[in-house]
Amino acid sequence: MLKISLNEINPFMLLRNYWLKGKYQKIKLIFFSVIIIVVLIIYILGQIYIYSERNIPYQMGVTFVPDYAESLGLNPNKTLEALLNINIKNFRFVSYWSDIEATKNSYNFKELDQEFKLANEHHAKVLLVVGLRQPRWPECHPPSWIKGQKTSLWENELYAYITKVVNRYKTNPALSGFQVENEYFLKGFGDCLNFSRSRLIHEYNIVNKLAPHKNILITRSNNAIGFPLNAPTPDVFGISIYKRVWDASITHRYLEYPFPSWYYSFLAEVQKIITGKNMIITELQAEAWPPGGQAITKTSLKVQNKSMNALRLNNRFNFAKATGMREVYFWGAEYWYYRMEVLHDPSLWNIAKKEFK
Repeated sequence: MLKISLNEINPFMLLRNYWLKGKYQKIKLIFFSVIIIVVLIIYILGQIYIYSERNIPYQMGVTFVPDYAESLGLNPNKTLEALLNINIKNFRFVSYWSDIEATKNSYNFKELDQEFKLANEHHAKVLLVVGLRQPRWPECHPPSWIKGQKTSLWENELYAYITKVVNRYKTNPALSGFQVENEYFLKGFGDCLNFSRSRLIHEYNIVNKLAPHKNILITRSNNAIGFPLNAPTPDVFGISIYKRVWDASITHRYLEYPFPSWYYSFLAEVQKIITGKNMIITELQAEAWPPGGQAITKTSLKVQNKSMNALRLNNRFNFAKATGMREVYFWGAEYWYYRMEVLHDPSLWNIAKKEFK
């Protein structure tokens, strides 16, 4: 009969024996011990955040970009009305400089006015993005007439445009607050060249002076290393979360980010400890990511399903709740409507309809 002593199955004795084998074993043990401790700290801080936020009402919303709806062959107003009719009560609207001031000193607010009108009719709330960099490719949206100008010249034009937008909507009943720029320091994505912190501070100060009683939000990217410590310090921070993307640089395959929900809870808790400000999710991926940068309208439904289908969307809603953050804006609501109206696939729309009802 095989006999095994208690020492042989004692994990501490096994670790001790491994440690005594040599310096490489010691290095491995130290390395993995540090990893385990770090992960444990991240998990604990994440759970502390989730617990601290548990009694705050949970709010879901979506980002709405009329230009994107048009690019999908949709009528923007009908798309927005459809989203309002499935009980979505929180929206993030954009105010592209290229759309509003396509001609210098000539402002066209017709589209954005209509969006606010619909929001008010349905008692919805709006977080309005202002600035040069706003949601959706190419990220920065300058009017054609500033191209070729020195930064010192177009900056003042930008500030004048922001002033016009803020003054027009700061007293609108639907407005809940302003977002200044979008993922401002994300240099690896988008067609943007200017990342001056002084410009961001100046824009923040403009909005804060014109609308001192409205919340101001500034966003960061989900995979950016570090925490926003320098000025400006907004009332609340926003974070983007993308789970499944196309890797165009190395593998040329879909990449699933491995971060669990409590990793983002950890980011929110550390942010709160450092700055005293909370964090919300301003973009949670809820649409397909086509391979190779091709347009959604040129991508087959079969390929779209590789990055977004009904099961994945359902999981995104669950993931958002699991982070503990109490305000979430989903990314891709226009796409849900496109799948139903153009591709005759209501699977995503039905999931969203169920969640928002």
